[in-house]
Amino acid sequence: MTPAAIVIGASVGGVEALLQLLPALPRDLDAAVFVVLHLPPDRASLLADIFAPACALAVKEAEDKEPVLPGTLYFAPPDYHLLIDTGPQVVLSADAPVQFSRPSIDALFETAADVYGRRLLGIVLTGNSEDGAAGLAALARAGARTLVQDPARARGPIMPSAALRRVPQAEVLALADIAARLHSITFDPPP
Repeated sequence: MTPAAIVIGASVGGVEALLQLLPALPRDLDAAVFVVLHLPPDRASLLADIFAPACALAVKEAEDKEPVLPGTLYFAPPDYHLLIDTGPQVVLSADAPVQFSRPSIDALFETAADVYGRRLLGIVLTGNSEDGAAGLAALARAGARTLVQDPARARGPIMPSAALRRVPQAEVLALADIAARLHSITFDPPP
């Protein structure tokens, strides 16, 4: 089964981790990819500029109310939650921070689970907060596939460890193995 969408969350060490993962996504991927990386709220994001030359997919900063296109990689803008609504479409929100973060991984994952359910792949990477743990649990409840970076190999082990406490059945993989999984993106649905 190929997912209709992939959601990825990262914080401390996330740029380096994403530079290993996102270029592995194949050009013909028929899924939308959404990424929340914790960013300072008062600075413009350069993520689309950094990743566009390295990725085969179209790369952009998400815009409010835009329709979701397959084969497109969306980054959450600084100081806005990136949410997925029916359509599917992107919604940006200035609601209160979640787990001290805006954008919040939990907010993205929970709304994506509502829209995509079993057709979703969620990945929690390096970070030093617990953002993403509740969201990954929402994905698991919806029947989505869940992957977590091996905390022992993560620059920030707190985030993947928290995700595993909430979703112990998630697959735990090193970055290179997650990249290989993304390169051959089809997978069997979880049991």
